[in-house]
Amino acid sequence: MPDIDWSRAQFPALRLKAGPQPAVFFDAPGGTQVPQRVADAVADSLLSANANLHGAFKTSRDCERIVREAHRAAADFLGCDSREVVFGPNMTTLTFALSRSLARDLSAGDEIIVTKLDHDANHAPWKALCERGIVLREVEFHAEDCTLDLDDFQSKLNAKTKLAAIAYASNAVGTINDVEALIRRARAAGALTFIDAVHYAPHGPLDVRRLDCDFLVCSAYKFFGPHQGLLYGKAEHLERLRPYKVRPAGEDIPERFETGTQNHEAMAGVTAAVDYLAELGRRTDGALSERPRREQIAAAMQAVRAYERGLAAALVKGLLAIPGLRFFGIREPERFDRRTPTVAVRIDGLHPRRIAERLGRQGFFVWDGNYYALNLTESLGVESDGGMVRIGLAHYNTAEEVERFLTALGELARSAR
Repeated sequence: MPDIDWSRAQFPALRLKAGPQPAVFFDAPGGTQVPQRVADAVADSLLSANANLHGAFKTSRDCERIVREAHRAAADFLGCDSREVVFGPNMTTLTFALSRSLARDLSAGDEIIVTKLDHDANHAPWKALCERGIVLREVEFHAEDCTLDLDDFQSKLNAKTKLAAIAYASNAVGTINDVEALIRRARAAGALTFIDAVHYAPHGPLDVRRLDCDFLVCSAYKFFGPHQGLLYGKAEHLERLRPYKVRPAGEDIPERFETGTQNHEAMAGVTAAVDYLAELGRRTDGALSERPRREQIAAAMQAVRAYERGLAAALVKGLLAIPGLRFFGIREPERFDRRTPTVAVRIDGLHPRRIAERLGRQGFFVWDGNYYALNLTESLGVESDGGMVRIGLAHYNTAEEVERFLTALGELARSAR
């Protein structure tokens, strides 16, 4: 189990109040809070290394060190080589850039598979290629538990499939897809794979080598860092593809995909976020103190996964006991290895925005709407009526917070009857 008391002490935001109430951050899928060391790293970068790269002076050299360290930290987080990590403004921008680069090698009639469980950032960039004659195939999901229809995925794979773009986990309902099986199926059909791990990244260990995916994206602000996107790509692809870039930019990887001036201060924050997870791993298992950072991170994320499963079990059990509540997604505790601690609900007689507003006044921060998972909310028939209420936990949340939240939501539901 992770050292939760120590973890919570690292996050200054957890001491905030919403009026007289302590703030309870159940908004993690929209962006986690950050440890103090992340804010310190960002500030120190701006104050002591605020220069562009390749200059013949100290602050420029210090900035180059920050950039190198960030690539190494991200590589340890993802399980790859630092040359295979591309930084960018956010996952969405990186995905659009990669989609344009991949399209240079595609022809009219080639096909790309996406799923209806995904955030639109893993849909719109591929749909945009339809302008070039690319065909988009959308995989359905089972509405009763919001799990991907694997038979439908298989049926859409064929000799024309060039890429399968799949979410590791649904940012709306928490479903964890069997990405390893999906990657194997896509590879057997001769297709590349692109994994959106934005929602999964703060909830479990990532290992791109074990997955054997071709590309994977995530966002540091979802795993306790600043607003910064990360793209993993196998070196063979990053060297082969032709990115859109400015002419003076070099041809080495990953720089050829990092055209323009990057957000160096955010890169410093990414390193600090990864170092926080490494320390959490060392506190989870003292025997790891002298082990590589990669092993410390993996231990931390395994502990986080186990702890969050307990929180999710208590949350889901309590939600299902509330009369008039409609629950979306996996609900059986024995299947929680296939979900994150993110759940979506509706309550009869209450608009999702009204629920979020009333909970917010009591200090509980939750999201309402579609969270950009537009295909999912449309398929579930809730898009035209406010979407859903999303409750998303992180490892810095507690069982006591869950209990108080369930009491507040239960009272809110009773008031609507």
